[in-house]
Amino acid sequence: MRILLDHFSKSFGAVKVIEDMNLEIRDGEMLALLGPSGCGKSTTLFSICGIHRVSGGRILFGDNDVTNVPSQLRNVGVVFQSYALYPHMTVRQNIAFPLQVKGLAAADIKQQVSAIAALVHIEELLERRPAQLSGGQQQRVALARALIRKPDVLLLDEPLANLDAKLRLEMRSEIRRLQLETGITAILVTHDQVEAMSMCDRIAIMNAGEIIQIATPSEMYHDPRTEFVAGFLGNPPIAFLKGTAQDGAVLLDKSDIRIPLPGRGRPAGAGRVTLGIRPEDFGPQGDVQIPGTIVFVETQGRENLYDVRLADGGMLRSIQPVRGDLKVGDAVTWAAAGDKIMVFGEDGSRL
Repeated sequence: MRILLDHFSKSFGAVKVIEDMNLEIRDGEMLALLGPSGCGKSTTLFSICGIHRVSGGRILFGDNDVTNVPSQLRNVGVVFQSYALYPHMTVRQNIAFPLQVKGLAAADIKQQVSAIAALVHIEELLERRPAQLSGGQQQRVALARALIRKPDVLLLDEPLANLDAKLRLEMRSEIRRLQLETGITAILVTHDQVEAMSMCDRIAIMNAGEIIQIATPSEMYHDPRTEFVAGFLGNPPIAFLKGTAQDGAVLLDKSDIRIPLPGRGRPAGAGRVTLGIRPEDFGPQGDVQIPGTIVFVETQGRENLYDVRLADGGMLRSIQPVRGDLKVGDAVTWAAAGDKIMVFGEDGSRL
């Protein structure tokens, strides 16, 4: 089911949260609405499912305008961060509830509950109550209840926020598997870039009520449109250095370090710019030498993360295989991959 937000706006009283947004979610894809708290991603999701009434524009499911259609008639499955299971019901009863509301026969309900329980791997939990389940098990029940109604659209609002790290990893792959197997159109709201990049076909990154960029995870990571997008994606995060561009190079602030500009990122004349260098593009190998001092080493198992302070006080990060010959306080002259350096103008846009 294709979803279209056509000049969509949403206000709460005098507060404008979303204004004139245009967004298309393609049939059968999983799209992430990614951004910091307060950017409007949950407001957008709640408007799609009908919890919020739109203030302007249209919402289309396929060719059907559902802007003023009540939420219960939109055939949307929603999974919330809190799971929202009925505590007095068993797992079986929780999953069956949407079908009972529809008035299906008991035999049909039993068969469909068994089928969806097998799909989400909770067959042995059907007679338990929510209080007897782990967080991951409760999330599977919530997914089963959302999917059993065969919705046109699956909406996921921070569905993994309450799970520990191991369960989040497991449920990321499970939700993606279910979405691919059912072919359902899905929208994931999250502030977690790892969730968005690992689960979704495309990402719409939001800030202050507007979409900054829409792209595949790989495209957005390697070719961000703005400094905000570059800084939001990546773990460890990208490092930014400020300076003045002149004669094909950048002189870093409070420093005599000059960094050649890549061909794409050369401004027309002199001016203030920000350079972005990702940790994997800075280390012993590279063509743009940048001296500094190691001020922090973080062991991450197979790799170490090094923070390198430059003479101007700026900081670069480097992620490398574990090595025992480096320690805090060591002076190093590492290098950046010149063709990977990103250049942003004063307004934050990519040059």
